[in-house]
Amino acid sequence: MSQLLVITAVPAEAAAVRAGLTGDQVTVAAVGVGPALAAAATARLLTQAEADGRPYRAVVSAGVAGGFTGRAAVAETVLALRSVVADLGAESPQGFLPVTELGMSAEALGGDIAVDADPALLAALRAALPGARLGEVLTVSTVTGTAESAQRLAERHPAALAEAMEGYGVAVAARLAGVPFAELRTVSNPIGPRDRGAWRLTEALAALTTAASALR
Repeated sequence: MSQLLVITAVPAEAAAVRAGLTGDQVTVAAVGVGPALAAAATARLLTQAEADGRPYRAVVSAGVAGGFTGRAAVAETVLALRSVVADLGAESPQGFLPVTELGMSAEALGGDIAVDADPALLAALRAALPGARLGEVLTVSTVTGTAESAQRLAERHPAALAEAMEGYGVAVAARLAGVPFAELRTVSNPIGPRDRGAWRLTEALAALTTAASALR
Protein backbone atom coordinates (compact mmCIF):
# COMPACT_ATOMS: atom_id res chain seq x y z
CA MET A 1 0.00 0.00 0.00
CA SER A 2 1.24 3.51 -0.79
CA GLN A 3 2.20 5.85 2.01
CA LEU A 4 0.07 8.47 3.75
CA LEU A 5 1.93 11.80 4.07
CA VAL A 6 1.45 13.73 7.30
CA ILE A 7 2.67 17.33 7.34
CA THR A 8 3.41 19.16 10.59
CA ALA A 9 4.98 22.54 11.21
CA VAL A 10 7.53 21.76 13.89
CA PRO A 11 9.51 18.70 15.05
CA ALA A 12 7.62 18.45 18.36
CA GLU A 13 4.37 17.90 16.46
CA ALA A 14 6.03 15.36 14.16
CA ALA A 15 7.40 13.46 17.16
CA ALA A 16 3.95 13.42 18.78
CA VAL A 17 2.40 12.02 15.60
CA ARG A 18 5.09 9.36 15.22
CA ALA A 19 4.61 8.28 18.83
CA GLY A 20 0.98 7.42 18.10
CA LEU A 21 1.39 5.57 14.82
CA THR A 22 0.58 1.87 14.81
CA GLY A 23 1.92 0.86 11.40
CA ASP A 24 4.58 1.66 8.84
CA GLN A 25 2.37 3.16 6.13
CA VAL A 26 2.76 6.78 7.23
CA THR A 27 5.49 9.29 6.40
CA VAL A 28 5.70 12.30 8.73
CA ALA A 29 7.48 15.53 7.73
CA ALA A 30 7.99 18.70 9.77
CA VAL A 31 8.25 21.41 7.11
CA GLY A 32 8.18 24.72 9.01
CA VAL A 33 5.69 27.37 10.06
CA GLY A 34 3.21 29.26 7.91
CA PRO A 35 1.03 28.60 4.85
CA ALA A 36 3.62 29.54 2.22
CA LEU A 37 6.32 27.23 3.53
CA ALA A 38 3.76 24.47 4.13
CA ALA A 39 2.46 24.72 0.57
CA ALA A 40 5.91 24.80 -1.03
CA ALA A 41 7.27 21.91 1.02
CA THR A 42 4.18 19.77 0.52
CA ALA A 43 4.26 20.38 -3.22
CA ARG A 44 7.93 19.40 -3.33
CA LEU A 45 7.34 16.18 -1.39
CA LEU A 46 4.35 15.20 -3.54
CA THR A 47 6.22 15.95 -6.76
CA GLN A 48 9.30 14.01 -5.71
CA ALA A 49 7.24 10.99 -4.66
CA GLU A 50 5.39 11.05 -7.97
CA ALA A 51 8.66 11.28 -9.90
CA ASP A 52 10.06 8.34 -7.92
CA GLY A 53 7.06 6.19 -8.81
CA ARG A 54 5.77 6.02 -5.22
CA PRO A 55 3.02 8.66 -5.04
CA TYR A 56 1.38 9.33 -1.71
CA ARG A 57 -2.20 8.15 -1.43
CA ALA A 58 -3.29 11.16 0.70
CA VAL A 59 -2.01 14.12 2.73
CA VAL A 60 -2.97 15.13 6.26
CA SER A 61 -2.04 18.46 7.84
CA ALA A 62 -1.64 17.74 11.57
CA GLY A 63 -0.56 19.63 14.66
CA VAL A 64 -1.72 21.83 17.48
CA ALA A 65 -4.03 24.82 17.14
CA GLY A 66 -5.82 27.56 18.99
CA GLY A 67 -9.45 26.80 19.77
CA PHE A 68 -12.35 29.23 19.73
CA THR A 69 -13.78 29.60 23.22
CA GLY A 70 -17.01 27.69 23.57
CA ARG A 71 -16.36 25.71 20.40
CA ALA A 72 -13.22 23.63 21.02
CA ALA A 73 -11.57 23.22 24.41
CA VAL A 74 -7.92 22.66 25.24
CA ALA A 75 -6.76 19.11 24.42
CA GLU A 76 -9.79 18.39 22.24
CA THR A 77 -9.29 16.94 18.77
CA VAL A 78 -10.67 18.77 15.75
CA LEU A 79 -11.22 17.44 12.25
CA ALA A 80 -11.64 20.03 9.53
CA LEU A 81 -14.63 19.83 7.25
CA ARG A 82 -12.91 22.66 5.36
CA SER A 83 -9.56 24.39 5.68
CA VAL A 84 -10.08 28.12 5.22
CA VAL A 85 -7.55 30.88 4.59
CA ALA A 86 -8.90 33.53 6.95
CA ASP A 87 -6.68 36.58 6.45
CA LEU A 88 -6.26 36.74 2.67
CA GLY A 89 -8.10 39.87 1.59
CA ALA A 90 -8.24 43.59 2.25
CA GLU A 91 -9.12 46.03 5.00
CA SER A 92 -11.97 48.45 4.37
CA PRO A 93 -13.96 51.03 6.35
CA GLN A 94 -16.63 48.34 6.68
CA GLY A 95 -14.16 45.79 8.01
CA PHE A 96 -12.24 42.89 6.52
CA LEU A 97 -13.05 41.86 2.95
CA PRO A 98 -12.09 38.33 1.90
CA VAL A 99 -10.21 38.11 -1.36
CA THR A 100 -13.27 36.54 -3.00
CA GLU A 101 -15.05 39.91 -2.65
CA LEU A 102 -12.34 41.90 -4.45
CA GLY A 103 -13.54 41.12 -7.97
CA MET A 104 -10.97 38.43 -8.75
CA SER A 105 -11.82 35.36 -10.78
CA ALA A 106 -11.79 31.87 -9.32
CA GLU A 107 -8.79 31.12 -11.54
CA ALA A 108 -6.84 34.00 -9.99
CA LEU A 109 -7.56 32.56 -6.56
CA GLY A 110 -6.52 29.06 -7.50
CA GLY A 111 -10.06 27.87 -6.76
CA ASP A 112 -11.42 29.28 -3.52
CA ILE A 113 -10.47 30.51 -0.05
CA ALA A 114 -11.39 27.10 1.37
CA VAL A 115 -10.56 23.50 0.55
CA ASP A 116 -12.96 20.75 1.57
CA ALA A 117 -11.57 17.66 3.23
CA ASP A 118 -11.68 14.56 1.06
CA PRO A 119 -14.96 12.80 1.99
CA ALA A 120 -13.55 9.27 2.18
CA LEU A 121 -10.46 10.30 4.13
CA LEU A 122 -12.53 12.41 6.52
CA ALA A 123 -15.01 9.56 7.01
CA ALA A 124 -12.17 7.20 7.95
CA LEU A 125 -10.77 9.68 10.46
CA ARG A 126 -14.21 10.30 11.94
CA ALA A 127 -14.78 6.57 12.38
CA ALA A 128 -11.45 6.18 14.16
CA LEU A 129 -11.90 9.35 16.26
CA PRO A 130 -15.60 9.42 17.23
CA GLY A 131 -14.98 12.04 19.92
CA ALA A 132 -13.40 14.56 17.57
CA ARG A 133 -15.18 17.83 16.87
CA LEU A 134 -16.05 18.64 13.27
CA GLY A 135 -15.96 22.12 11.77
CA GLU A 136 -13.83 24.56 9.85
CA VAL A 137 -10.18 25.12 10.71
CA LEU A 138 -8.84 28.55 9.81
CA THR A 139 -5.37 29.18 8.44
CA VAL A 140 -3.81 32.50 9.45
CA SER A 141 -0.41 34.06 8.88
CA THR A 142 -0.74 36.15 12.06
CA VAL A 143 -1.95 34.37 15.18
CA THR A 144 -4.95 36.05 16.79
CA GLY A 145 -3.85 37.87 19.95
CA THR A 146 -6.68 40.04 21.29
CA ALA A 147 -10.23 39.45 22.45
CA GLU A 148 -11.53 41.93 19.88
CA SER A 149 -9.84 40.25 16.91
CA ALA A 150 -10.90 36.82 18.16
CA GLN A 151 -14.51 37.98 18.32
CA ARG A 152 -14.37 39.46 14.81
CA LEU A 153 -12.84 36.27 13.45
CA ALA A 154 -15.44 34.10 15.17
CA GLU A 155 -18.24 36.26 13.78
CA ARG A 156 -16.85 36.04 10.23
CA HIS A 157 -16.48 32.26 10.53
CA PRO A 158 -19.33 30.87 12.61
CA ALA A 159 -18.44 27.28 11.68
CA ALA A 160 -14.78 27.61 12.69
CA LEU A 161 -13.52 25.62 15.65
CA ALA A 162 -9.80 26.42 15.56
CA GLU A 163 -7.02 28.38 13.89
CA ALA A 164 -3.56 27.25 12.84
CA MET A 165 -0.98 28.39 10.30
CA GLU A 166 -0.46 25.65 7.71
CA GLY A 167 -3.62 23.74 6.78
CA TYR A 168 -4.75 25.77 3.78
CA GLY A 169 -1.24 25.77 2.33
CA VAL A 170 -1.04 21.98 2.56
CA ALA A 171 -4.57 21.72 1.18
CA VAL A 172 -3.80 23.81 -1.90
CA ALA A 173 -0.69 21.76 -2.67
CA ALA A 174 -2.70 18.56 -2.35
CA ARG A 175 -5.53 19.91 -4.48
CA LEU A 176 -3.19 20.96 -7.30
CA ALA A 177 -1.55 17.51 -7.17
CA GLY A 178 -4.90 15.71 -7.19
CA VAL A 179 -4.19 14.04 -3.84
CA PRO A 180 -6.86 13.60 -1.11
CA PHE A 181 -6.45 15.96 1.85
CA ALA A 182 -7.61 16.30 5.45
CA GLU A 183 -6.63 18.40 8.48
CA LEU A 184 -6.39 17.15 12.07
CA ARG A 185 -5.67 19.44 15.01
CA THR A 186 -5.54 19.24 18.80
CA VAL A 187 -6.17 22.39 20.81
CA SER A 188 -3.31 23.86 22.83
CA ASN A 189 -4.79 27.23 23.83
CA PRO A 190 -7.89 29.40 23.59
CA ILE A 191 -7.90 31.97 20.79
CA GLY A 192 -7.73 35.50 22.15
CA PRO A 193 -5.38 37.54 24.33
CA ARG A 194 -1.87 36.19 23.93
CA ASP A 195 -1.17 34.51 27.27
CA ARG A 196 1.52 31.83 27.12
CA GLY A 197 0.55 30.83 30.63
CA ALA A 198 -2.79 29.59 29.29
CA TRP A 199 -1.16 27.33 26.70
CA ARG A 200 -1.24 23.59 27.39
CA LEU A 201 1.20 22.27 24.81
CA THR A 202 1.98 19.11 26.77
CA GLU A 203 -1.70 18.16 26.88
CA ALA A 204 -2.23 19.09 23.22
CA LEU A 205 0.76 17.06 22.05
CA ALA A 206 -0.39 14.09 24.13
CA ALA A 207 -3.81 14.39 22.49
CA LEU A 208 -2.08 14.53 19.09
CA THR A 209 -0.28 11.27 19.88
CA THR A 210 -3.60 9.65 20.76
CA ALA A 211 -5.26 10.99 17.61
CA ALA A 212 -2.38 9.80 15.43
CA SER A 213 -3.55 6.21 15.95
CA ALA A 214 -6.23 7.05 13.34
CA LEU A 215 -3.56 7.76 10.71
CA ARG A 216 -3.02 4.63 8.66
